[in-house]
Amino acid sequence: LVLEGSQEVIGTFQAKYPDCSAKITQTWFERFETSERFDTIVMGFVLEHVDDPVAILRQYRDFLAPGGKMFLAVPNAEVLNRRLGHAAGTLDDITYLSEHDHLLGHQRYYTIDTFTAHINTAGYKVDRMEGIYLKPFMTRQMIALDLDPAYIDALCQIGVHYPELSCGLLAEVSGQ
Repeated sequence: LVLEGSQEVIGTFQAKYPDCSAKITQTWFERFETSERFDTIVMGFVLEHVDDPVAILRQYRDFLAPGGKMFLAVPNAEVLNRRLGHAAGTLDDITYLSEHDHLLGHQRYYTIDTFTAHINTAGYKVDRMEGIYLKPFMTRQMIALDLDPAYIDALCQIGVHYPELSCGLLAEVSGQ
C-alpha cells in the first residue's frame, strides 16, 4: 500500500510504471485510517511536509504490527553542502528554507538531534541511523562538475556511514 497526497504524482507514476501492481491510495497522511497492521512502514521524505510530525509518528504506531519496523527518511539541515555554505558565509542559518523549499511544501529541515527527538517523543527508539548521499556541493554545482557515475555511486555508498554530512537521514525505528 502506497499513500500519496497528489493525484498528479500518482498519475505520473502510473504512466511511467504501468506494470506496477502496488495499490496507491490518494490521501493525506494525517487522514489515513485502517485496521490493518503492517510489518514495515516506510515514510520517505514525509515528515518535513506535515504540520505535526510527532503526531503523525504517533498515529502510525497504531498501524505497525508488533515487532514491526518503521523506516523514516528526512532532509538533513547539516548536509556537507549546507555546512560549506554556512562556513563560506553564503548561508546564515543552516536550517533556512528557501523559496524552492516552500514551493515543495517543506516546513522544516532536520538535524540528527531534532530527528531523533521527534522519533523518541513519538515513542520509538532509533535502531539504526544512516546517511543518504554525501553531497559536498549545491545541486547546480554538482551538475556542473559532470562527475563520472562511479563517483556519484561512491558518494551514495560513503554517505551511508556519515549521516551527519549526508543529504538525507534514514532511521530504522521500532516501538519502545
